[in-house]
Amino acid sequence: MSQLKGGPPTRLRRASEDERRPDPGDRAAPPVRLAGLGLAVPPHELSQLQARRTAERVFGGRWPDFARLATSFETSGVERRYSVAPLDWFETPRTWPERTALYLESATALFVEAARNALADAGLAASDIDTIVTISSTGIATPTLEARAFAAMGFRSDLHRVPVFGLGCAGGVSGMAIAARLARAAPGSNVLMVSIETCTLNFRDDRLSKADVIASVLFGDGAAAACFTTGGDASAPAIGEGEEHLWPDTLGIMGWDVDAAGFGVIFDRSIPSFVEAHFREAAAACLARADLCPEDIARFVCHPGGAKVVEAIELTMGFEPGLLDHERGVLRDYGNMSAPTALFVLKRVMDEGRSGQMALAALGPGFTVSLLPILLPG
Repeated sequence: MSQLKGGPPTRLRRASEDERRPDPGDRAAPPVRLAGLGLAVPPHELSQLQARRTAERVFGGRWPDFARLATSFETSGVERRYSVAPLDWFETPRTWPERTALYLESATALFVEAARNALADAGLAASDIDTIVTISSTGIATPTLEARAFAAMGFRSDLHRVPVFGLGCAGGVSGMAIAARLARAAPGSNVLMVSIETCTLNFRDDRLSKADVIASVLFGDGAAAACFTTGGDASAPAIGEGEEHLWPDTLGIMGWDVDAAGFGVIFDRSIPSFVEAHFREAAAACLARADLCPEDIARFVCHPGGAKVVEAIELTMGFEPGLLDHERGVLRDYGNMSAPTALFVLKRVMDEGRSGQMALAALGPGFTVSLLPILLPG
C-alpha cells in the first residue's frame, strides 16, 4: 500500500491519484503469476429447448406477454446451461429458505471442485494456500463458503479468509484483482480465488416481469478458481494491477431487488446500448492507470453478459464482427454464469495458445466495469 508523503503526521490528507497509483516499474517485489486455473459446473445439463418448454409451462398460461418474449430463447446465443437443480425443481414455487439450503449445499460442492482443479493445475496442495478470496453474489452463507469447504479441502487453520458479496457479473475479474493484490502485498504467499454462482436458484415465477424471463433465457450455474503466487515460473501469466470504473447514477441497471421471496433480478434493457456508448472510454481510462492503452492489448477477454452485450463491445471497441469468438462459445455452452464466466473465456484463450498483453474485463452492478491486465508469455 502507498504511504502518505510529507512531514510529520499532524493531519491525515487524501493521497493524490499519482500517489495511490505507484509506477509498476518501481516495485521491488517479483511479479504476481497466475499459477493455476480451474473450472466446475453442476451436474444438471439443460438444453435451451428444455428451458423454453419449462418456462412456457411456468409463465405461458399466466402472462400474455410471454409469447413475445419467448423468442429470446432462440436469439440469446445460448444452447445449453448447467444447473444445481433439475428442471422440474423450478416448476414448484420455492421459498427463500429452500433456495438458501440448496445454495449452501451446491455452492460448497462447486467451491471444492473448482478449487481442487485450480490447485492441481498449479501443482499446489490446499495446505499451501495462505489466503482465500471467495466471490459469490447469488446466495448468502454465514459461515462463508470457504469455511464450509474447509474440512473437505484440507486448508490450514491459520488461513486468511476474504469473502466478497455483491459484485455480480464483475466478481470474477474483481476477485482475481483482489487476490493478485493480496499476493503482491505478501511476497512468497499463495492466494486462491474461488468464484461460485448459482444463478438459477433465483429464478422467480411470481413477479411476471421481462427481467425474470430474460434471466430464465440467459443464466446458468458454475464456478471458477485461480491460484496466484509471486515470482515462480516465468512461463506463467503475469498479472497486472486491477482497475475499475464506476458510472454515477446507474444503480438501476443491474443488481438484485430483495423481498420476502429472496433475490429478484434487475437487468435493464439499456445495458447493450449503454455498453456501446460508454465501455470504450471507461476501458481506456482503466488501461491508462495501468500505463497501457487499447492499442497495447492483443486481445480483450470479456465476460459475455449476453449476445447483444458481446456485439456492443465489438462495436464500441472497433473490433471485427465475430472477433470475440470464445466469449460467444462460452455463452453458447454455459450461458451467463455471472462472476465465473470471464474465467471460462480466459481458459479458452489460454488453451488456444494465445500470447501477449491481454485485458480481462467484465461489467457488473454499480454499474461498473472491472479490468485486469494479464500478460500471456509467448
